[in-house]
Amino acid sequence: MTSLDSKLAEGVTALGLESVVTTDMQAKCLTYMALLQKWNKVYNLTAIRDPQEMLALHILDSLSVLPYVQSGNLLDVGSGGGLPGLIIAITRPDVQVTTIDTVQKKAIFMRQVKAELGLESVQVVHSRVEAYQPPSPFGQVISRAFSDIALLRRLTMHLIMPHGRWLAMKGVIPSEELQLASIIPSEVIRLLVPTLQAERHLIVFENS
Repeated sequence: MTSLDSKLAEGVTALGLESVVTTDMQAKCLTYMALLQKWNKVYNLTAIRDPQEMLALHILDSLSVLPYVQSGNLLDVGSGGGLPGLIIAITRPDVQVTTIDTVQKKAIFMRQVKAELGLESVQVVHSRVEAYQPPSPFGQVISRAFSDIALLRRLTMHLIMPHGRWLAMKGVIPSEELQLASIIPSEVIRLLVPTLQAERHLIVFENS
């Protein structure tokens, strides 16, 4: 077992996800990470270069939201290199994941990951989110690297079903953003990401 294998396994256990994220899924997460590193040399998909940092900041951070993702369909807005959408797709086969990004090279990379890992439940969309017109709305909209919460809600309002949920991954609790948007979250969840010192929170609010 390599150090990355063992670090990921330890992280999964620390997150309490060992019964959800199988060893096969963990191997796929590491294959995804290897593809990200390989493509990053040419396409500059992420500023993170160190594998250990990538494991914590990208893989474990994405895995930390799994307990709060419901089955059904989910849209990952501004997915970039596929985070957290592709990690959710690898580890939650009960979720139909659509990733969307405006940058073509990122969409190409995500399609390559889909093909190499056999992620049948994933759809990759290259589009501006406000211009995207899916055949049916989503029960969940998640974002990890998107802008402020008010803009996220405004740009995706046409994409979410009644009583659907937004899941905004943030660092510190964005109290000012929430106040300016007049949003009262249904949940503010502190995410404890193994080996990551920075604060992480998941802000959940509903389309009432």
